Amino acid sequence: MNKRVVTHEFDDIRPLNNDEVKDAIEELIACQDFEDAFRYIKPDLDWNDFSKIMRSCKTKEEFKERLAYDAVMLIAKATTFSLTISGRSRLPKGNEPCTFISNHRDIVLDAAFLNIMLYDVGYGLTQVAIGDNLLIKPWIKTLVRLTNSFIVKRSTAGRQKLIESHILSAYIHHTIKETKESIWIAQREGRAKDSNDKTQSSMLKMLNMAGEKDILSNLMELNIVPVAISYEYDPCDFLKAQEAQQRRDNPDFVKSQRDDLFSMETGILNNKGRVHFTIGTPINNTLKSLNPEMEKNELYTSIASVIDEEIYCHYRFYPCNYIAYDMITGTKRFGNMYGLKDKKNFDAYLQGQIDKIVLPNKDEPFLREKILEMYSNPLKNHLSVIDK
Repeated sequence: MNKRVVTHEFDDIRPLNNDEVKDAIEELIACQDFEDAFRYIKPDLDWNDFSKIMRSCKTKEEFKERLAYDAVMLIAKATTFSLTISGRSRLPKGNEPCTFISNHRDIVLDAAFLNIMLYDVGYGLTQVAIGDNLLIKPWIKTLVRLTNSFIVKRSTAGRQKLIESHILSAYIHHTIKETKESIWIAQREGRAKDSNDKTQSSMLKMLNMAGEKDILSNLMELNIVPVAISYEYDPCDFLKAQEAQQRRDNPDFVKSQRDDLFSMETGILNNKGRVHFTIGTPINNTLKSLNPEMEKNELYTSIASVIDEEIYCHYRFYPCNYIAYDMITGTKRFGNMYGLKDKKNFDAYLQGQIDKIVLPNKDEPFLREKILEMYSNPLKNHLSVIDK
């Protein structure tokens, strides 16, 4: 397949090419919604000066290095106590491209934070998978494609969904093997609302679709590296708990685009405390040990478990995780991991988040339990691996 055909095939999902950067930047500069969004992050922004800096960027790389990097760092400094990474020695040597698969906490910032930390350690920036359900406004789609994201079409169904999944798979294989760029993709469609992180077999099936060999060989070609993401506080925990009650009370409840946009804003702009990323061990050696003759669904389940266990092993925990575990289990198993001040602070935090929820039949015990699950489930999953 020649490059012209490949480029055409992926035109509606790929990031922008460098010869499209100039027009994209002019589109953003002219967009009042984009200007308003940026001013929200940086109120003292001089738009004329900022526009000049944008226009000085001739490539995606320049835009990311001069503007996107600074924007993400600005958010990190304003909304996190610390942003750290470990496991750098497990990164593929020589900038060998890989597929980072991680659990998913924040709609926007998981991949953005990972990218700036990889850039800081000299590994290079990744392409990022982003669902089309988040491209709520035209300028958002332009911006994410300008920052080297590719689009996952989630709004299709039936045969068209199968076709789009194959195109997506082909794009990922092409990016790893031909353009030699790493990618990031979440282990599942959307965030785990209860932080019970599990890799979806459907995602692995998509990754395999465009391969030309057997399942294990196809996935090994993508050089999968699990990444564990740990946020001390999830700014959207109250929104996830609220949604859980809405779905409980109304099985037909569907979130609106406005809900999605509010979740994005809440996640970006509010306190996250300490945030840590751990690069796990590349899984190719483990995949080699699996039986390729296994029944397909069983094989996908086994591969998903390999990724999950690597993520579970490498979570980082904070007092809130230990407190939530003890509260929800009614034990004092981790009482030595926090003090009375930690407990008092978390109780206040928990009530403060519940107070933000506005529902006609607000069920506080249910909402409290849901938030406690979010903070205790990563620890439960970690224990399920280390206690084996």
